[in-house]
Amino acid sequence: MKPIPMAAAIAQPGPHDLALSGCWTARGIGAIEHRLESVRLSANTPAIADGAAIEALDSSGAWVLQKLLLRLRDEGIVVTLRGLRPEFSRLLEAVAQQVAEQVARPAPAASTPPSVIAGIGQSAVAAFEQAAALLGFVGEAAFAFAQSVVHPGRFRWRPILYNIRTAGFDALPIVGLLSFLLGIVVAYQGASQLRQYGANIFVADLVGLSMLREFAPLITAIIIAGRSGSAYAAQIGTMAVTEEIDAMRTIGIAPMELLVLPKIIALVIVLPLLTVFADVLGVFGGMIMARTQLDVGFGEFLDRFSKAVSITSYVVGIGKAPVFAVIIAVVGCFQGFRTHGGADSVGRQTTRSVVQSIFLVIVADALFSIAFSVLDL
Repeated sequence: MKPIPMAAAIAQPGPHDLALSGCWTARGIGAIEHRLESVRLSANTPAIADGAAIEALDSSGAWVLQKLLLRLRDEGIVVTLRGLRPEFSRLLEAVAQQVAEQVARPAPAASTPPSVIAGIGQSAVAAFEQAAALLGFVGEAAFAFAQSVVHPGRFRWRPILYNIRTAGFDALPIVGLLSFLLGIVVAYQGASQLRQYGANIFVADLVGLSMLREFAPLITAIIIAGRSGSAYAAQIGTMAVTEEIDAMRTIGIAPMELLVLPKIIALVIVLPLLTVFADVLGVFGGMIMARTQLDVGFGEFLDRFSKAVSITSYVVGIGKAPVFAVIIAVVGCFQGFRTHGGADSVGRQTTRSVVQSIFLVIVADALFSIAFSVLDL
């Protein structure tokens, strides 16, 4: 049988002598730490450490031995190590050189908070990098969509239908309720002013134009950004943290085709339909408030509504919805793919996806307003 190696040991046969033995390795030095602390030699007197009985030495044991020698040197004791095998001596010299370099290396200067100008510059650089990354992500999504158009068999219809249900049908209650309440609020706020001038019937103009052109597509996009956009970022972010996306790439599945395109396509389909639903509920809320506050019946309201609201206003509102859908889906998926680390990163990127989606939707709506004003639509 192969003999079991002895653990590292240290003895003190004399007041100026140390005897080292056993295996000074990662396995053998576990029980000697407390013994090293108790080693005491006479100060200002040369001492000798005999290492001839050391059977094995690795970097861990060499580091522990070097630590002992440095402690004794700091106490004013010059220790001469003799009897070591040549290979052990070379390893101990390498460890001693590494320790000396670490001691000589200057400590890093304490970080000072950046100035206001430096902070603004760093924020601008980070924003520019994120905008460039988002633009690249849009290009990847567009390329993947073009490939799917060329090869229609690459479309994932089951995920598309699933996202249509979750982002569209399941969102009907909240979209309908908030649109209905928004129609009531718009009619109620305008009622007091219209009543003063005897222009009660014009509440149909107010509710119809505001809901169909602006409020219905905007409130629907904001609801979907908070509801579905955040879900997209959380889902993809969790998959990124758990390395499921890397596993998909390993087995040959393109994450862009499976995770991103179905969400974009589904949202482009359902957001215009949700906007129509919001138009109907918002106008219905305004009709109820007009009858309650202004004594404008449903028939009168609808008659004036058909004259005041043109098909152009209706199409303008519906036309914004696909653009808003692309913004929400792309930003949500983009922030999900940027998730790294742990669960805190998932929450952080989800929050960013909602904030950036709503911000970009409002910016896009403002640009639409300017363009429609220039085109006189």
